[in-house]
Amino acid sequence: MKNLGLFCLLLACIGFESCKNDQAQKDAAIAKAQAEKPVSTACYKALYESDTINLTINTLKNGKITGDMVMKIENMPDKIGKIAGEFRGDTLFADYSFIQGTNEKVKFKNPMAFLKHGSELNLGSGKIETYLGKSYFVKGTPIEFEKVKYKFTTVDCAAEQQ
Repeated sequence: MKNLGLFCLLLACIGFESCKNDQAQKDAAIAKAQAEKPVSTACYKALYESDTINLTINTLKNGKITGDMVMKIENMPDKIGKIAGEFRGDTLFADYSFIQGTNEKVKFKNPMAFLKHGSELNLGSGKIETYLGKSYFVKGTPIEFEKVKYKFTTVDCAAEQQ
């Protein structure tokens, strides 16, 4: 009976280690994608009351999207980070990895969805759940793109840098 318990513990450890390796491979793929030279770059800005979000989107040769986003929300520390994802139809699904304020030791990662309307992007809101440390939109639950706070308009990338 004691050997059976050790065997089960060993299998669980192997399973957790393989999940860790899979995440490391995904992180390496994201880093490689970010190192690629973009085919095109677009810059966006969203304003809502006293909130401002600046977004830069780089489209890579393989169709993947990378970029930077800075969220300045009233009465909250700034969120500064990177996005990585891809368009599915007219919707950009991306993960936003960011730090909040000056605390660079704690990193957050949230899923985001942007619906493209001509030259505008609407930041969608939907039900998010977390499973095994990964957050994602709940399947089968619609993402709201019409009644949203943040509607991004295109801006000159040189002007956004300032």
